[in-house]
Amino acid sequence: MNQTAISIKRLKKSFKDKEVLKGVDFDVKKGEIFALLGSNGAGKTTIVNILSTLMKADDGEARICGFDVNRQPDGVRQSISLTGQFAALDGMLNGRENLTMIAKLRGVASPARVADQLLERFSLTEAANKRSDQYSGGMKRRLDIAMSLIGTPDVIFLDESTTGLDPEARIEVWDTIKELAISGTTILLTTQYLEEAEQLADRIAILHEGKIIKSGTLSELKEMFPKAKVEYVEKQPTLEDIFLNIIGKKERV
Repeated sequence: MNQTAISIKRLKKSFKDKEVLKGVDFDVKKGEIFALLGSNGAGKTTIVNILSTLMKADDGEARICGFDVNRQPDGVRQSISLTGQFAALDGMLNGRENLTMIAKLRGVASPARVADQLLERFSLTEAANKRSDQYSGGMKRRLDIAMSLIGTPDVIFLDESTTGLDPEARIEVWDTIKELAISGTTILLTTQYLEEAEQLADRIAILHEGKIIKSGTLSELKEMFPKAKVEYVEKQPTLEDIFLNIIGKKERV
């Protein structure tokens, strides 16, 4: 049985004269939280757009749950869901109506029952009849992720989905992501919050200048970082220390 949910080999993409992806390779296992880190313009969203069939690569191979992204886009779309930086909600509708609408569009049996189950799962039952434009940032993001689960996708792409949230709302979303992974959903997470990757990811890949330059678990990445001792107490590097060290930049003081 194939335990690989996402497989990318030699992925390339250019925009006009700029080569954004220069041969990207990585695999994500089923049920894994995989964090893709990189500076602004590194190509994280480009990778997500290619994997979600919104954009075509110039070269290379990409597979989602065994489906070839170029040759079998329908199979890919049935296997995935995408949540971006901005919640894709209809603010005029309440939480239950948003969920029911998506369930009907996706042809799910018993849309109302599915909506109620998701409202309960994401602790939104009390706000079910409240217009979604009146939700807090964390509630909007939880509702957005709940909508992305309709149809039980095998893979969820979270493309900087906690951008702009306050720390409390971000922690709410982190708890939701952890629960999804425990239930067997594969998650590819792009983020600029290095603490987010540190808290959530089973494995981390660093995208820099169009290529994956390092990947591994947080422990494996920490082993690459030179140890330092201050007053006989070993200093543990943060993921931010590791990231800046790997891409060749010193942390600003």
